[in-house]
Amino acid sequence: METSAIDQARATEFASGTTYLNTSSCGLLPRRAVAAVKALADDVAAGVGGGTMSFDAVDSARACFARLAGVAPARVAVGGSVAAHVGLVAASLPPGAEVLAPTGEFSSVVSPFAVRGDLRMRYVPLAELADSVRPGTALVAFSAVQSADGRVADLDAVRTAAATHGARTMLDASQSAGWLPLDAGAYDYTVTGGYKFLMCPRGASFLTVTEEAQETLPTLYAGWVAAEDRWNSTYGPVEKLAVDARRFDEPVAFLAYHGAEHSLDLLAGIGVDAVYTRATALAARFREGLASIGHEAVPGTSAIVAVPGLGGREPGLAAAGVMVSARAGNLRAAFHLYNTEADVDRALDVLSG
Repeated sequence: METSAIDQARATEFASGTTYLNTSSCGLLPRRAVAAVKALADDVAAGVGGGTMSFDAVDSARACFARLAGVAPARVAVGGSVAAHVGLVAASLPPGAEVLAPTGEFSSVVSPFAVRGDLRMRYVPLAELADSVRPGTALVAFSAVQSADGRVADLDAVRTAAATHGARTMLDASQSAGWLPLDAGAYDYTVTGGYKFLMCPRGASFLTVTEEAQETLPTLYAGWVAAEDRWNSTYGPVEKLAVDARRFDEPVAFLAYHGAEHSLDLLAGIGVDAVYTRATALAARFREGLASIGHEAVPGTSAIVAVPGLGGREPGLAAAGVMVSARAGNLRAAFHLYNTEADVDRALDVLSG
């Protein structure tokens, strides 16, 4: 019997000691990523190998993410958090600009705009987002998949509405990149935390920017790492910033990117389409099983399954070795390439007990 790339990766790259259904909080690290981080840490401890300065790993991770996101590496900036990337976008807006976002959107997606105090924030239910774009809306800021309950936005409708009214779009792909195919070029900006479905160490995050949007995005992190010639820009003001999106790079956490390079390469080799098929099938099995024991999940085809009012069961599940999360009163389970039907059935067994 032929072994799929996903099954091979699950057998060789992952070693969870639990029934792990909590990728929405943090993805499991592949063995190859763990080995790369350990190797760099050992080098730093021993004082060999140039310490922490390997931009080859950073640029390899950038290229791997670009491949997954369907854009050129020249459109990708790297950093350490979604909030920092969103802060750049927030700094680019003029006073009085209207930012439209879903009600209950993840804090990092909206707070950098809200704390400015001179922008007009408008929140509407996710299902009404596309219909709520209007003349004068400067930016639509939203997640592809909602953190609290796994709902998937109507991406095509939002993009069409934004284009109709001349609004820019900023998509947070933190809960989707890695299982839901991403066309980053269809948005002015995308922001993605790497430590969830991309299975990177925490401290790796990615910003994509169209060429047009690059013209108005401020270079707030204009240190030497954002210079066109990094190593000849370490003293005095940077004379020339990178000509592409790399000029928006934050100073990077090298340990995180040494691991991210390998996690992203593994995912790219498997293919997000294959992960989508596996993860959504497991989520559908879980929804069906929940219904059979009297629990109705939030409907949809997302790889993230939320059960309203059941968040209080999370501690008991954890005690039984089933790792999920509780968000906004929901019990939240997330399925990824390393999960199996046995994981689904184990969670259902505990919930029905």
